[in-house]
Amino acid sequence: MPESTHLQSQAWPVEGHEWAVRFLQRLLPAGEAGREGAAGRGPGHAYLFLGPPQVGKTTLARAFAQALLCTGAGARPCGECRSCRLMARESHPDFRLVAPTDRSGQVDRANGLLRVEQAATIIREAALRPVEGAYKFFLIQGMHRAHPAFANKLLKTLEEPPAHVVMALTALERSALLPTIVSRCQVMELRPLDSATIEQALIQRWQADPERARLLARLAGGRLGWAVARLEDEQGWARRQEDLEQLWRLSRADRVERLGFASKLAAKRDNPRLFGLLALWTAWWRDVMLAQVGNLEACSNVDMLAEIQRQAQEFHPEAVQAYLKTLSRIEGYLHHTVNTGLALDVLLLQLPKPVRTGR
Repeated sequence: MPESTHLQSQAWPVEGHEWAVRFLQRLLPAGEAGREGAAGRGPGHAYLFLGPPQVGKTTLARAFAQALLCTGAGARPCGECRSCRLMARESHPDFRLVAPTDRSGQVDRANGLLRVEQAATIIREAALRPVEGAYKFFLIQGMHRAHPAFANKLLKTLEEPPAHVVMALTALERSALLPTIVSRCQVMELRPLDSATIEQALIQRWQADPERARLLARLAGGRLGWAVARLEDEQGWARRQEDLEQLWRLSRADRVERLGFASKLAAKRDNPRLFGLLALWTAWWRDVMLAQVGNLEACSNVDMLAEIQRQAQEFHPEAVQAYLKTLSRIEGYLHHTVNTGLALDVLLLQLPKPVRTGR
């Protein structure tokens, strides 16, 4: 990467995703792209950021909004002008964040919906001229959580947007959206970050303990936001230990106990706690499989290598590999309309049992 491009990328509060930062910087209007001189052809009207939860979609979209709304001299965002200060205080009149809500209107990104009333507000505000600068920026989180009425109402604004409006939408995957929504956006698919990038960011930007940063970077699955959220979450660390011990007990439990646990999980459908648990189980069994093939250095749970090696000897490799496929399949089912109870019954009943015990 040329040195000038690297310096410009570092002005954005974004870790990784350099290709996306460079692309968006080239969209800043001429004369407002910084000292390095980007193309400055101006932004389009709609961008769709895709990727797994907490991979950095909202962070990138916010940085783009701040750069676009920035009124300072030199590289944008400058972080010092009135616009940047308003963005830092989350009070910029030309920036609006729209997130899924529950029935009472409270933000609920996990289980809420983007509702038709919110689309009506967007349309009404989009028709108004900007207060501070040349653009009004709408960041719409979780389009995969959009009620059909919201998507249909928003569609006309995406088709014929006012010239001063820029919209950024985030979603997990394009298959969950109306094709007509996707076709009217510039699509940017963010990939998980490598563990070295996450580890370095945690140490340098968040002053994390190097040992904890290394563990979190391995466990994060490429999601920097996930790692940052758990950096000081002592309850989360304790819950991780409890959940893994529960998994180990269930692998030795009888059918009745397994089905009882599945029944408790069934009440958590569409809950981040459920999907977080499935991610934890997937990472654990993947580590056991890696140990069984002699690749211990690639494990995620680097603070539990002794237990991983012990279980690698206790469980049959074919059973572990088959269960990893079951976990992936069941998680996919749970993101769609399925019989949750039945899916979780299958998940628990197919949990591998040890063929040897080192305990």
